[in-house]
Amino acid sequence: MAQAQAVRSPAPRVGASAAWVWLAGVAGNAIAYLVPVLGARQLSAGDLGALVTIAAVAAIAGVPGLGLQIAGAVHRARHPGAPAGRVGWLTAAACAGAVLALTPVAGGLLDLPLATVPPLALYTGAVVVAGRWLGELQGDERFRRLALGMAILAVGRYGGLVAGLLLGAGLTGSVLAGTATALLIPPALALLTRATPAAGGGITARQVVTASSATLAMLAVSYADLLLARHLLPAASSGAYAVGTVLTKGAIWAPQVVTVIALPRLARGSRRSLLVATAVVAASGAALVAASALSGALAFRLAGGADYVDLGRYAPVFALTGALYALVFVVVNAQVAAGARWPSAPLWISCAGLVVATEWLVPHTFTAIMWSAAATAAAALALSALAHRYQRLL
Repeated sequence: MAQAQAVRSPAPRVGASAAWVWLAGVAGNAIAYLVPVLGARQLSAGDLGALVTIAAVAAIAGVPGLGLQIAGAVHRARHPGAPAGRVGWLTAAACAGAVLALTPVAGGLLDLPLATVPPLALYTGAVVVAGRWLGELQGDERFRRLALGMAILAVGRYGGLVAGLLLGAGLTGSVLAGTATALLIPPALALLTRATPAAGGGITARQVVTASSATLAMLAVSYADLLLARHLLPAASSGAYAVGTVLTKGAIWAPQVVTVIALPRLARGSRRSLLVATAVVAASGAALVAASALSGALAFRLAGGADYVDLGRYAPVFALTGALYALVFVVVNAQVAAGARWPSAPLWISCAGLVVATEWLVPHTFTAIMWSAAATAAAALALSALAHRYQRLL
């Protein structure tokens, strides 16, 4: 009982907690951004393409790591002291095995050097299992340590790659360096969480699969318009559309820290936390949409350069799409926290609707796809909200 009371001790002030987590997220994104920037300067065009492909494979295979963190945080908030158990390691092993299975097609289909695939598998496993300890810290509302853990993950995930590129180690050497630093992530995070009490049963595979599928669906529906624009529009128009989606992604992830802070309390059934999180994220979205309306040309200039200034009038629509998806992110996490069985279903339905609409129902133009994406975000929010309201019936 004493241990449980220790875990449920009052959380740090929300503002300070959010600031630490937000800074850790910004730092992680910054170091991640260095990888393609340095790759463009240090590698040949072929190796740069391979590096981007490797990064994409690692990002997709690493989605269960975030699912593991979310599931772990929810379970930990409900059951103080409960560890992740073996599921964390099994999830990491499954993801590493999936990457290793790419070996037969790495050369012909993905045009990757075969020597990079085994290190990439180890790299993926180390990154995924990090979700085990980050989830424990998040569920315990130890947000300063969570921020430090996020920083450790970012440095371990990208630091070796950055160092390899700076030292001119080439593609394979940089991947090996990245793997070496990634393997330091698990022991570092285990040391960081060593003071956390351990008691009770661990999370189940179903919890991890549910959270991971929701995360994957969120990524799929929010990136679908970008892929469809690439498929349906001329090269110049798809490039311009890609610049616009920078505003969408910014509006999605800018208030993400709110959900990180709220998730443990959502898991304990706090309706007030859901209302506050929704209000804060909605206010953030409204501010970003208003800012885009007032300075859309500047937003496109910052995102893509002077060549895209004329598209500034579309900035509020891209920002609105991102703001709606940010609210979807809150509602979907609330569903996961409440134990919903299919939180990803509304997102997959919305994504399928976007594909059908853009492929067969609307003109293949920049504006048609843009407005279709905004409508899809609104539909995803409405369906997710309904699913959360009536989830006991599903």
